[in-house]
Amino acid sequence: MDTEAQHTERGPSPDAEPDRVSGTGEGPRSARVSGGSGGFAGPELPGASGTSEGAEPFERSEPSEHSEPSERSRPFEHSGDPEPVEDPESAEASDGAPSWRRTVLVGGACVVFLLLLSHFVAQPFLIPSRSMEPTLRVDDRILVNKLAYRFGDEPRRGDVVVFDGTGSFVREEPEGDPVTGLLRDGAAALGLAEPAETDFVKRVVGTGGDRVVCCDEDGRLTVNGTVVVERYLTPGDQPSSVPFDIVVPPDRLWVMGDHRSQSSDSRDHLGSPGGGMVPVDKVVGRADWIAWPFGRWSGVAGTDAFDAVPAPPAGGHPTGPAAPGTGSRG
Repeated sequence: MDTEAQHTERGPSPDAEPDRVSGTGEGPRSARVSGGSGGFAGPELPGASGTSEGAEPFERSEPSEHSEPSERSRPFEHSGDPEPVEDPESAEASDGAPSWRRTVLVGGACVVFLLLLSHFVAQPFLIPSRSMEPTLRVDDRILVNKLAYRFGDEPRRGDVVVFDGTGSFVREEPEGDPVTGLLRDGAAALGLAEPAETDFVKRVVGTGGDRVVCCDEDGRLTVNGTVVVERYLTPGDQPSSVPFDIVVPPDRLWVMGDHRSQSSDSRDHLGSPGGGMVPVDKVVGRADWIAWPFGRWSGVAGTDAFDAVPAPPAGGHPTGPAAPGTGSRG
């Protein structure tokens, strides 16, 4: 025997509204849903026994077509003034102009910094010839330490120095277009061009008061009567093919290249004003580093060849320089 209570339903009334879910004009005004089912729930009918005691009916409502949306369902509305839209052309103009201006300013500042650095601290020089081989090679970029002799120190025997040869190696300053000369000097100061025709790089062999003689009976160079073993020379070169015997005046330097057969140095200016001696105040600085190429990145090697050479006598050498070739061999 079926004990389940029968649902009672009320038929549609003539003025019933359409079903909001199904959209049809037919359907009951209310219907009882057994506990937990997903249908619509209406008012409880008297005498109905299809629901459990104490169960609350589940109700679901759909918004009507004319009802206003709730706060949660409303679309986002922006309050306040609308944000301005940036013009792409003006954006490019504002971004592009400072970009190239900044690049020019940074580049100019770097150039000025390098020029100041090269003028006061360390200047790059391009080696244009073979006169200092094997110590320095063609196209080497060296850094010349301008502070080496700035605070009372003076060039020593064995130092590799860069100097201005005007008045010693060169009679006069060569003439030329001043604008071209200025650009060339700027490029040379950055190590991008060959140095001026008046700039030279050589090794100091004798300082003020020294007596330098070449060569002794064994074909060696002597300074203050002491033999100098010059291991820095290009293999196969003689210390000098030109004999000489000189005393270096005070505040002057006797300089020679390491590749003696390829070097035009103090020997070639014995008959020139100054006798080939370089004034100390014409020294630009000491060559301390090889900066380029990277494969030769190193310091300029020093030498101990002059360590045993004594200082010149306090009263000068007892005899003056001998005539070229006297007591010497070329």
